[in-house]
Amino acid sequence: MIEEKIKSIGINIPVPPTPAGSYIPLVKTGNLLYVSGQIPLQDGKVAFTGKVSDENIETAQKSARICAINILAQLKKELGDLEKISRFVRLSGFVNSVPEFTQHPKVINAASDLLYEIFGDVGKHTRIAVGVSSLPLNSMTEIDAIVEIK
Repeated sequence: MIEEKIKSIGINIPVPPTPAGSYIPLVKTGNLLYVSGQIPLQDGKVAFTGKVSDENIETAQKSARICAINILAQLKKELGDLEKISRFVRLSGFVNSVPEFTQHPKVINAASDLLYEIFGDVGKHTRIAVGVSSLPLNSMTEIDAIVEIK
């Protein structure tokens, strides 16, 4: 059902991106999965780079959405079946923004809304959304996740 929902909204879950540093993409402990921060990588390249400001919020939202899709890719690789997810517990969203930008939640909402659209109540989660002075590879956004599995 989840896979069908994903396809119905026009998303193809990609092969998960390779870590850009000395870490692993996911750790399982008990019934929790901790997904490392995902940047907006598509086809091996950062799709959205640079600083977020009031003038490019929609672009930053696209960036956050790709981060969420990459989280799903990591989960799919680990679990094989996204139906095994019982709850998204938390997202931590980072926005590479100019100092005066204050709409970080609006940017990260794109990821949160996508998870709710796909998973319904299972996709509801706690969250932080913060602005930072830079992100790896100059990406606009980075998001990590904590997910509970059945």
